[in-house]
Amino acid sequence: MLDALQVVTTVVVGLMVGVEFSVAFVINRILDALPDDSGQLGRAHGGRMLGAVMPFWYIGSLVLVAVWAIAGRHHEGTGLVVTAGALLIVSVIMSVLLLVPINNRGKTWTPENRPADWKQQMNRWDRFHYVRVAVIVAAFALLVAALA
Repeated sequence: MLDALQVVTTVVVGLMVGVEFSVAFVINRILDALPDDSGQLGRAHGGRMLGAVMPFWYIGSLVLVAVWAIAGRHHEGTGLVVTAGALLIVSVIMSVLLLVPINNRGKTWTPENRPADWKQQMNRWDRFHYVRVAVIVAAFALLVAALA
C-alpha cells in the first residue's frame, strides 16, 4: 500500500512540476512573442483555466506527501519526504501571498480594461513563478530521492 502511495504521490507532484515548468519556460515565452494583444489575452485565459485547477493540485499534492510522511514514518527517506512537504507548504504560501493576487487581476484583463503597468505586473508574476518552480522542483527531487 505504501508503495502505491509513493508512486501516486510522485507522479502527481511530478506532473504538477511539469505543468508549472512548462508555463514558466515555454507557454509564457510563446504568449509573450505573439503579436498585438494576443499574448495578454492568452495569459488571461491561462490564468482563468489554470487558476481554477492549480489550488486543488497544490493542496492535493501536499496532502499526498503528508500521508506518505505519516504512513512511512518508520522507513528510510521519511526526512526527505517531510522536507519535500515543507517545500510544498512554502509553494502554497508563495502562491497565496504573491502569485494569486496578480493572477486574479490578470485573468480579468482585456485590451480595453488592462492597467498601463500590466506588463510589469506580468513580469513580477513571472519572477515569483520562477522561484516557485525552483521550490517545487526541489520538493519533487526530494520525493524521488526518498524512493531510492
